[in-house]
Amino acid sequence: MTLPSGPAPPAHDEQTPSAKEAAGTGRPVIRAPAVSPLPHDGGGARSPRLWSARRIPAALVALVTLCAAGVLLYDVIAVRAGHRAGAWRIRLADELATRPVDDPWLLIAAAVAVILGLWLLILALTPGLRRLLPLRAPDGCPDMGAWLDRKGAALVLRDAAMRVPGISGARVRVGRRRVTARADVRFRDPATVRDDLTQALQDQCRQLAVAHTPRLTIRLRHHTR
Repeated sequence: MTLPSGPAPPAHDEQTPSAKEAAGTGRPVIRAPAVSPLPHDGGGARSPRLWSARRIPAALVALVTLCAAGVLLYDVIAVRAGHRAGAWRIRLADELATRPVDDPWLLIAAAVAVILGLWLLILALTPGLRRLLPLRAPDGCPDMGAWLDRKGAALVLRDAAMRVPGISGARVRVGRRRVTARADVRFRDPATVRDDLTQALQDQCRQLAVAHTPRLTIRLRHHTR
C-alpha cells in the first residue's frame, strides 16, 4: 500500500546569527526587553505619590463624632419623653450664654478647635506615606508606578559609601529632597575621599532612578589612629 507523500520538509531552518550561536553553545536565547532603559539625566515618567488611607485619624474622628452624637441624641430623646435635661447640657447652655467671648477658656478651646481642624484638613489634602520615594518609570511605560522605601535606599547608599577606599564607617539618612552621609575616614586625603564619595553616591542615586535627584550633604570625620 502506497501512502500519499506530502511536500518534502526543508533541509534546514534558517537561523539568525544569535540563534545559531546559542544553538552552538547550548544556551537559551535571551532577548532584551522592548523597554528603553532610564537615561542618566533622570528622564522617564514620574511615579505618582501614594495616598495614605488615614485609617487611624478617620477612626478617631468617627469615634468621637459617634459618642458626641449618641450622648446628645439620648438627652434630646429623654427630654421629649418628659424627663429633665441632663445637668451637663444645662450647665453648657448656661456657660455659653453668660461667659464673655474674651474669656481665656473660650479662647483656648477655640484655638484647640482651630488646630484640630487644620490638622484634619492637612491630612485630607496631603498624600502622606512620606517614607516612600517615587521612582521614574522607563520610557514607554507611563502606567507603571514604582516606589522605594527610604530605609532601603539608605542601606543601598551606605553600601556604596563603604565601597569607597579610605572609609571605615558610614551612616546615611535619606530624606525626600536630601541625602545626608556621615563617614569615618581612616586613610587617604579627606578631600580626595570626599570627591570619590560624592561621585559614588551620585552614581548610586542615578541607578536608583528616584523621581527627584536629591541634594547631597557629606560630613567626614578623620581618624588619625
